[in-house]
Amino acid sequence: MRVFIILLLLPFLCCSQEVNSKKGLAIEGYDPVSYFEGKAEEGFLKYQVQESGLTYRFTSPNHMKIFEANPKAYTPQYGGWCAYAMGLDGSKVEINPESYKVKDGKLYLFYKTRFVDTKSKWDKNEESLKTKADQNWDINK
Repeated sequence: MRVFIILLLLPFLCCSQEVNSKKGLAIEGYDPVSYFEGKAEEGFLKYQVQESGLTYRFTSPNHMKIFEANPKAYTPQYGGWCAYAMGLDGSKVEINPESYKVKDGKLYLFYKTRFVDTKSKWDKNEESLKTKADQNWDINK
């Protein structure tokens, strides 16, 4: 089963970038603060901030201000790469910005397609995968 998952994820592996971004846009344009309010929402061009070389977009000026006050509190774990893949073998795998989990004040993002849902796999073995992901991220970032 692991081989099948890895084969499905293989086209999305990208090990050269530390942070998952497309043309400098973090979280595919989703508002990082919105996750902490229980929903994944796309941000707007008119509300955006540069932080650590990335552009973050927001749904409101209020979210933008919240982020600017403490960016590290809202940036995703593992550079925005799939938390499950990072825990499985340290791979930097693309995410679906609508597949996420906020736990203990931290944002985790996951790869999800019609056939693969890595968040459900993460939930089944979260403690072990998180420990491994933390270790792998320290090595692979």
